[in-house]
Amino acid sequence: MNLFLSVLMAGTLPIPATPPAQGTPTDRNIEYTGRWDTTDRTAYVPQWAGAYLRVGFTGTGVALEQRDTIDFWYSIDGGPYTLASQVSGTVDLTPEPLAEGRHTLLVSYRIVAGSYTGDARFQGLTLDDGAHTFRPQRKRQSAEFVGDSITAGYTSTNVALSAYPWIIGENLGVRHTQIALSGACLNELTAEESTRGIRCYGLEGRYPHVGFQDGAADWDFRRFRPDVVVVNIGTNDVGHGVSSADFRVAYEDFLADVRADNPRATILAVRIFKGWWAAETAEAVAARQAAGDRDIEFVDTTGWWDPATMTNDGTHPNDFGHQVLSGYLQPYVAAALDRRA
Repeated sequence: MNLFLSVLMAGTLPIPATPPAQGTPTDRNIEYTGRWDTTDRTAYVPQWAGAYLRVGFTGTGVALEQRDTIDFWYSIDGGPYTLASQVSGTVDLTPEPLAEGRHTLLVSYRIVAGSYTGDARFQGLTLDDGAHTFRPQRKRQSAEFVGDSITAGYTSTNVALSAYPWIIGENLGVRHTQIALSGACLNELTAEESTRGIRCYGLEGRYPHVGFQDGAADWDFRRFRPDVVVVNIGTNDVGHGVSSADFRVAYEDFLADVRADNPRATILAVRIFKGWWAAETAEAVAARQAAGDRDIEFVDTTGWWDPATMTNDGTHPNDFGHQVLSGYLQPYVAAALDRRA
C-alpha cells in the first residue's frame, strides 16, 4: 500500500471543504459591490443605494430567486437596464432565450427606505441544467460616492442607476457604490433639534455601518476599498436649521472619519450643487490639509447648476441634470483614479 493510501485510511488527511453551490448567495463567482448584509448565508441583503451584484453564467437562461415583492434592475451582457417591478419568487430574466454560451448579469435592487418597503433579499440564481457560474473579469479600481437623495438618484428614471455616481463609475469602468440616503443630513438631528420638527439621519454617525438603520452592524471596510471617495452632503441640513458653526465642525469631523476608514483613498469634498455651505466645506477641507491629509481636495461646483433645465423640482436632478453633473465631475474622479493607478 502506498503512503498516500495509508495516510488516507488512517484518517489524518483533511477533508476538503465543500464549495458553495452554484448560484447560491455564497457562490464565490458572484461579485458583490457596495454594502451587503451577509449575515444570513441563504439571503444577502443590499444596503444604502448603488449596491449591486455581478456574475457570469453559461447556458441560455437565468432566473433570480426572491422571497417577497421587490423592484430591481438588471442588465445582461452589458445591455440596457430592465426594471422588474413588483416581482417575487422565481423571476425569469430571460423570457427570450439567449444564445448558448457565456453571459454576464448585473442586478441592482431598489433601495429600501422611506415609504418604499420592498423585500430586497437575494436568494440566488436558477440556471439551465448543466449550466454554471463563472466570475466576470474584475475591475481594478473603485469609487464610492457619499451623500443624500441627489447622490441616491431620487426622482431620476432608474433612481441610483440614473444618478451621476453610477454614470461616472460606468464611464470610467470602475466598481462604484453610493452610500446615500434620501433625506440624509450631515448632522444627526432629533425631531426636537430640527426646525422642521422631524428627525434627520446623519451620515456623520451612520456612514461606518452596513446600513443606515438604527442598530445596524459595523461595516468591515476591508470588504470594499475605494480608490476615491466623493462626499456631497449638506442640502438637507439647511432645511433642518443647522447652524454654520455646527456644520463646519461636523464636516471636518466627518472628513477625518472618512479618512480613518479609507486611509489610502483620495477624498473629493464637493461644494453642494445649490452652493450652500461652500465656505464651510472649503474651510473643513483646508483644515484637514493643514492637519496633514495630503490626499483631499475641495471641488468647486460654481456654475454647474441650472435648476430650470436640470431638475423637475428645483433640487433633485432629472436625467439630463445627472448627465450634465457627470460631465463636470468625472474629470476630477478620473484624475484621482489616475493618481492611484
